[in-house]
Amino acid sequence: MLNYRLILKILGSLLFLESLFMVVCLVIAVLYREDDMLSFTVSILILQMTAYILRYHGRNASNNMSRRDSFMVVTLTWVVFSLFGSLPYLIGGYIPGFTNAYFETMSGFTTTGATILDDVEHLPHAILFWRTFTQWIGGLGIVFFTVAILPSMVGGPVKVFSAEATGPIKTKLHPRLSTSAKSIWSIFIMLTIICMVTFKLLGMDWFDSVNYAMTTIATGGFSTHNDSVGFFNSIPIEYATTFFCFISGINFILLFKLITKGELSGLISNYELRFYCILTATFTIIIMLLLMKFNDYTFEKAIRCSLFQVVSFITTTGLFNDDAAQWPHVTWIILAVCMFCGACAGSTSGGFKCIRVSMLYKVVLNEFRQMLHPKAVLPLRMGSVNIPMQQRVTLLAFLTVYCLLCIFCATVMVLAGVDNTNAITITISTLSNVGPTLGTEIGPVMSWDHLPDFAKWICSLLMLMGRLELLSVLIIFTPAYWKDQ
Repeated sequence: MLNYRLILKILGSLLFLESLFMVVCLVIAVLYREDDMLSFTVSILILQMTAYILRYHGRNASNNMSRRDSFMVVTLTWVVFSLFGSLPYLIGGYIPGFTNAYFETMSGFTTTGATILDDVEHLPHAILFWRTFTQWIGGLGIVFFTVAILPSMVGGPVKVFSAEATGPIKTKLHPRLSTSAKSIWSIFIMLTIICMVTFKLLGMDWFDSVNYAMTTIATGGFSTHNDSVGFFNSIPIEYATTFFCFISGINFILLFKLITKGELSGLISNYELRFYCILTATFTIIIMLLLMKFNDYTFEKAIRCSLFQVVSFITTTGLFNDDAAQWPHVTWIILAVCMFCGACAGSTSGGFKCIRVSMLYKVVLNEFRQMLHPKAVLPLRMGSVNIPMQQRVTLLAFLTVYCLLCIFCATVMVLAGVDNTNAITITISTLSNVGPTLGTEIGPVMSWDHLPDFAKWICSLLMLMGRLELLSVLIIFTPAYWKDQ
């Protein structure tokens, strides 16, 4: 049986934390003296009251958390955070309709970056900050953030971490998960500050530099301008954004070891990182050549735009400096592959993850060898790590569910009247938490506003499953999950 009291207690604590996040936005609203002060004040009061009620009903709860409890806690946390996170949009009337507000908030917390807003520049500063702040909070995980600052607030942190962490191989820096979480978050915060200062030195004002730093390091994609990074018309800013997006696609444990212990050899010898670099370089060169041939781009513009978009798509950031809808259609296929692959496990990016793609590649090679040598025992090694058979089975199960879900949801989109290209890329984009899509109806620089409401709910669910990596969400809908034993 689920420990409902414990679940309510944890949700109440997390909602109280979300109200504190909104206090930061309220301070910004007061500083700019704009009309969103009331929205955040009312939202904070509703959150505080709800948090108190949930904590009250969860009083005296047993701290014995099962794996079932952890899957439910993590899934409900993201759903409930998005539900209450949409309040400022609704109360202030900045986003009309609950469906649109929830879509925008879920897109924020899952760092997808898909938006239903055609014009973000008319929004008040605090609302713009809340959009990018949700991405920064969700970058490494809501519960993971809570474990870092208040480990006692979340019962069974190791089980919760397993349900929320990305990638097939989950590594801790320290026996105590809270210590590992603090270490990783320290790197996350440090990169955000460095990125923010860099943007400021390159010409952004403080407000833009803070927002673009948060959305870049979180690989989110929300922007304070309609033209995204292209608004600044600055080549140095575009290269700096590309660099920080790429860095954020690297496993944060590797970054921590590099910064604190100087373990450069760990980066160089990491198989997944090498695979990530090779994919990025290969796709960039191919698109660069295509842009020079078919769009008459100069060499510098071709390399800059191709590198920016490849890194943006493979890290699932979703920022843009050029309209990829105007590129040759063959580049759409490459960018769609980038959407699917994603960057490294343990980073803030979404997607299938390079570690899984490289594992699949080695599984296929092993199968060819097995056909030639039926009695051979062939290990599957990723660097120095031997992948056990159970993880290989889980990998194939994950791929199967991913493909079936893509086929089903894309088919539903087509039946709803969405064109074929958009239906496929919308599904991959939301499931990989990318944000931009490819096509004529909803291009890389367009909003998702004219999608039917039910399609937006499907996309919201796909964003959630993509952020929690499918199986952690889908297990709740299996009969075995609800059995008593």
